[in-house]
Amino acid sequence: MPRGSLENHLFRRSSYFQPLSWNIRMKVALGAAKGLAYLHSPETKVIYRDFKTSNILIDSNYNAKLSDFGLAKDGPSDGRSHVSTRVMGTYGYAAPEYMATGHLTAKSDVYSFGVVLLEMLTGRRAMDKNRPPGEHNLVEWAKPYLTSKRRILRVMDARIEGQYSIGGVLRAAMLAIKCLAIEPKFRPKMEEVVKALEQLQEFKDDDSDRNESLQSCQSNSSSSGSSSHRKCAVETFNRKAASHPRSLASPIHA
Repeated sequence: MPRGSLENHLFRRSSYFQPLSWNIRMKVALGAAKGLAYLHSPETKVIYRDFKTSNILIDSNYNAKLSDFGLAKDGPSDGRSHVSTRVMGTYGYAAPEYMATGHLTAKSDVYSFGVVLLEMLTGRRAMDKNRPPGEHNLVEWAKPYLTSKRRILRVMDARIEGQYSIGGVLRAAMLAIKCLAIEPKFRPKMEEVVKALEQLQEFKDDDSDRNESLQSCQSNSSSSGSSSHRKCAVETFNRKAASHPRSLASPIHA
């Protein structure tokens, strides 16, 4: 594929692999979700089992394509709830119940999708031993921040600051939380994930002063470095969140 893998664009620092914008990240997420939804459809009934950023390829128009089906398995049949198989896949992406029991379902792929979505939001790898203690496992580290409107910016990828709306990033975070539910039955189906991402692309937040606020941050903090800019961005986000006291409905529609 012309633009390589999603992994390269998220984690490699080079002039060839440019950071993906917020809009392109959500486009890639939607394309990958559609791929999983197709595999899980009644006509196909395939569990991918190794969904991760390195297996998502991007074409010249930033359309996502799934690759490497070496670990894919046929889904359960004859009324069975799961497929029993030897545990394989990539640590950090595999669902906890699959790692513990070897029981594989389509909801195992949904968990993996949640991990990848979290990587796209944060710009961090699912597992990174080079991070400080307590930050090696992305899901464990980031989850507490995703549930707080006033803390979520602390885990967002700094390279896409100012590109997303408050409502948009909160909806994406809520979707990731749903996909990462410990109990498989509480995770959405991939067709529901697709619908949520389609709605996210159409979502318009009342955020007209976002750019003006961030430009003010950049002007006021240019002499103090990036840490001051991040602090200012968080303060701007908090003011906006306070002005939108509405409750957050789940982006998943059963």
